[in-house]
Amino acid sequence: MDEGTASDSAVYAAREIRVVFSRIRRRLKDASDNRELTPSQTSVLSRLSKEGPASMSALAAAERVRPQSMAATLANLDERGFTHRRPDPDDGRRQLISLSETGREFVEGKRRAGEEWLVRALDERLSERERRTVIEAMALIERLDAP
Repeated sequence: MDEGTASDSAVYAAREIRVVFSRIRRRLKDASDNRELTPSQTSVLSRLSKEGPASMSALAAAERVRPQSMAATLANLDERGFTHRRPDPDDGRRQLISLSETGREFVEGKRRAGEEWLVRALDERLSERERRTVIEAMALIERLDAP
Protein backbone atom coordinates (compact mmCIF):
# COMPACT_ATOMS: atom_id res chain seq x y z
CA MET A 1 0.00 0.00 0.00
CA ASP A 2 1.40 3.40 -0.89
CA GLU A 3 0.47 6.85 0.38
CA GLY A 4 -2.03 7.23 -2.47
CA THR A 5 -4.17 4.32 -1.27
CA ALA A 6 -3.68 4.74 2.49
CA SER A 7 -6.25 6.52 4.60
CA ASP A 8 -5.61 10.19 5.29
CA SER A 9 -5.39 9.45 9.00
CA ALA A 10 -2.73 6.76 8.46
CA VAL A 11 -0.64 9.13 6.33
CA TYR A 12 -0.99 11.92 8.91
CA ALA A 13 -0.22 9.59 11.86
CA ALA A 14 2.84 8.16 10.11
CA ARG A 15 4.27 11.61 9.47
CA GLU A 16 3.57 12.81 13.01
CA ILE A 17 5.08 9.71 14.63
CA ARG A 18 8.23 10.00 12.52
CA VAL A 19 8.67 13.72 13.24
CA VAL A 20 7.95 13.49 16.97
CA PHE A 21 10.11 10.41 17.51
CA SER A 22 12.98 12.07 15.61
CA ARG A 23 12.73 15.16 17.80
CA ILE A 24 12.60 13.14 21.01
CA ARG A 25 15.52 11.00 19.87
CA ARG A 26 17.57 14.16 19.25
CA ARG A 27 16.62 15.54 22.66
CA LEU A 28 17.59 12.25 24.34
CA LYS A 29 20.93 12.39 22.52
CA ASP A 30 21.47 16.01 23.52
CA ALA A 31 20.72 15.18 27.16
CA SER A 32 23.65 12.79 27.36
CA ASP A 33 27.38 13.24 27.07
CA ASN A 34 28.64 11.61 23.88
CA ARG A 35 32.30 12.38 24.63
CA GLU A 36 32.59 13.31 20.96
CA LEU A 37 31.80 9.79 19.74
CA THR A 38 30.49 9.25 16.26
CA PRO A 39 27.01 7.76 15.78
CA SER A 40 28.70 4.53 14.60
CA GLN A 41 30.80 4.30 17.74
CA THR A 42 27.80 4.98 19.96
CA SER A 43 25.76 2.38 18.09
CA VAL A 44 28.45 -0.29 18.56
CA LEU A 45 28.66 0.44 22.29
CA SER A 46 24.89 0.22 22.59
CA ARG A 47 24.81 -3.06 20.65
CA LEU A 48 27.54 -4.60 22.83
CA SER A 49 25.65 -3.47 25.92
CA LYS A 50 22.40 -5.09 24.76
CA GLU A 51 23.70 -8.19 23.00
CA GLY A 52 27.01 -8.93 24.72
CA PRO A 53 30.39 -9.84 23.22
CA ALA A 54 30.66 -10.21 19.45
CA SER A 55 33.28 -10.71 16.79
CA MET A 56 34.30 -7.86 14.53
CA SER A 57 32.68 -9.52 11.53
CA ALA A 58 29.41 -10.04 13.44
CA LEU A 59 29.40 -6.38 14.49
CA ALA A 60 30.13 -5.24 10.92
CA ALA A 61 27.23 -7.35 9.62
CA ALA A 62 24.86 -6.14 12.35
CA GLU A 63 25.79 -2.50 11.75
CA ARG A 64 25.73 -3.00 7.96
CA VAL A 65 29.22 -1.66 7.40
CA ARG A 66 32.33 -3.10 5.77
CA PRO A 67 34.75 -4.97 8.04
CA GLN A 68 37.39 -2.28 7.37
CA SER A 69 35.04 0.41 8.65
CA MET A 70 34.23 -1.65 11.75
CA ALA A 71 37.95 -2.19 12.36
CA ALA A 72 38.46 1.58 12.42
CA THR A 73 35.46 2.10 14.72
CA LEU A 74 36.69 -0.57 17.13
CA ALA A 75 40.26 0.75 17.08
CA ASN A 76 38.96 4.13 18.24
CA LEU A 77 36.80 2.55 20.96
CA ASP A 78 39.74 0.40 22.11
CA GLU A 79 41.95 3.49 22.22
CA ARG A 80 39.44 5.28 24.46
CA GLY A 81 39.20 2.28 26.77
CA PHE A 82 35.52 1.56 26.02
CA THR A 83 36.06 -1.99 24.74
CA HIS A 84 38.37 -4.89 25.25
CA ARG A 85 39.14 -8.01 23.28
CA ARG A 86 39.70 -11.62 24.19
CA PRO A 87 40.15 -14.79 22.16
CA ASP A 88 36.94 -16.52 21.08
CA PRO A 89 36.78 -19.79 23.05
CA ASP A 90 35.15 -21.49 20.04
CA ASP A 91 37.65 -20.21 17.47
CA GLY A 92 41.05 -19.05 18.68
CA ARG A 93 41.69 -17.19 15.42
CA ARG A 94 38.87 -14.74 16.20
CA GLN A 95 38.55 -12.17 18.95
CA LEU A 96 35.42 -11.28 20.86
CA ILE A 97 34.86 -7.61 21.56
CA SER A 98 33.01 -6.60 24.71
CA LEU A 99 32.45 -3.49 26.76
CA SER A 100 35.04 -2.54 29.31
CA GLU A 101 33.90 -1.14 32.65
CA THR A 102 34.47 2.35 31.21
CA GLY A 103 32.31 1.48 28.20
CA ARG A 104 29.56 0.06 30.40
CA GLU A 105 29.57 3.18 32.59
CA PHE A 106 29.38 5.37 29.48
CA VAL A 107 26.37 3.50 28.05
CA GLU A 108 24.56 3.45 31.39
CA GLY A 109 25.27 7.14 31.95
CA LYS A 110 23.86 8.00 28.52
CA ARG A 111 20.70 6.00 29.19
CA ARG A 112 20.27 7.45 32.65
CA ALA A 113 20.74 11.06 31.46
CA GLY A 114 18.25 10.61 28.63
CA GLU A 115 15.71 8.92 30.86
CA GLU A 116 16.05 11.62 33.52
CA TRP A 117 15.36 14.31 30.90
CA LEU A 118 12.31 12.41 29.62
CA VAL A 119 10.91 11.79 33.12
CA ARG A 120 11.28 15.49 33.97
CA ALA A 121 9.64 16.55 30.70
CA LEU A 122 6.71 14.16 31.18
CA ASP A 123 6.28 15.21 34.80
CA GLU A 124 6.52 18.97 34.16
CA ARG A 125 4.66 19.28 30.85
CA LEU A 126 1.87 16.70 31.01
CA SER A 127 -0.92 16.06 33.47
CA GLU A 128 -1.48 12.64 35.03
CA ARG A 129 -4.33 12.04 32.57
CA GLU A 130 -2.12 13.00 29.62
CA ARG A 131 0.68 10.70 30.83
CA ARG A 132 -1.80 7.82 30.97
CA THR A 133 -2.86 8.67 27.40
CA VAL A 134 0.80 8.54 26.33
CA ILE A 135 1.13 5.09 27.94
CA GLU A 136 -1.95 3.86 26.07
CA ALA A 137 -0.72 5.36 22.80
CA MET A 138 2.69 3.73 23.22
CA ALA A 139 1.02 0.32 23.55
CA LEU A 140 -0.71 0.97 20.22
CA ILE A 141 2.47 2.22 18.57
CA GLU A 142 4.37 -0.82 19.83
CA ARG A 143 1.92 -2.99 17.88
CA LEU A 144 3.28 -1.43 14.68
CA ASP A 145 6.54 -3.28 15.29
CA ALA A 146 4.92 -6.66 16.05
CA PRO A 147 5.54 -9.47 13.57
